[in-house]
Amino acid sequence: MISVTMDMVQYDCPYIDVTDEVDVSFHTMHWDFNTAQQKLETRILVTGDDRGALTNGLNALQNHDRMLGFELLSRRENTAVIKSFIGQTNAMRTIREHDGYITGPFQISDGSELWSVGFDTADNTDNALADLEVGNDFRVESRNATSFEDYLDVIQHLGSAKDVLDGCRELSERERQTLKKAVDGGYFQTPRNATLGTLADEFGISKTAASKNLRRAEGKILERIVSTFPDVDDEDVIGPE
Repeated sequence: MISVTMDMVQYDCPYIDVTDEVDVSFHTMHWDFNTAQQKLETRILVTGDDRGALTNGLNALQNHDRMLGFELLSRRENTAVIKSFIGQTNAMRTIREHDGYITGPFQISDGSELWSVGFDTADNTDNALADLEVGNDFRVESRNATSFEDYLDVIQHLGSAKDVLDGCRELSERERQTLKKAVDGGYFQTPRNATLGTLADEFGISKTAASKNLRRAEGKILERIVSTFPDVDDEDVIGPE
């Protein structure tokens, strides 16, 4: 599989139009393309810079002339989940005509969209990218060939990856900041470029407090990582013998 990540500007996409005018962003949670109706059904997480921006963004999207359907599923503070329907865009049609497929969620903000798409052959990839230049502006952020074994490895270990992400979410804001400063500052390098003293000074706290914050952060992350060891053992990965 050829995996391509693109920063895409579609001139016929209502989501991009709205983020170009209003301080909101969209992150797809689920999508389904109806080939008979040429219609894309999408459930999207919408985030606004504040409550007012979210309201303006939802109104702008609902009233956009290319929207075929809109339903607000839930809303809380400056975030909402919607179900929406749009017709097939030029870029969507081009990807499908060259046997391409979506491999990751759409992320849309500031008038552009991050696409993750896959193709089975290099020729399909090259032809699709050439045709996308008609009617769209885009920049290829990455292009990688993924073997079947690598792809299977990723699919098999999605649960382990989620466990690590859950561990990151368990960190308090201070624990997250402390761990990030420690890594960025070189605390874990040999020799160390940062010490508990520099971390303490960074946050205006004692060395003891800095140590506790760092140890709590390390413990939460490492506990999650260690729990994934049986899942990522080499023997669990299907590959050539």
